[in-house]
Amino acid sequence: MTAPRIIGIVLIVVGLVLLYLGFQSSQGLDDQISEAITGEYTDNTITYWIASAICLVLGALLNFSGRR
Repeated sequence: MTAPRIIGIVLIVVGLVLLYLGFQSSQGLDDQISEAITGEYTDNTITYWIASAICLVLGALLNFSGRR
């Protein structure tokens, strides 16, 4: 296994963990109230989701692109 592929796998795992944390954060009382009043989630939840998307995309690019 090459270094970029290992880094890609680590990024995918980190992205999945961040996605889980974002989901758990969205189920919290503060997010439920914020979403009911403003229609939006809190900044922390959105940050988790954005960071997870970035990690997942970068991890997939590192794993599925390039020479084999």
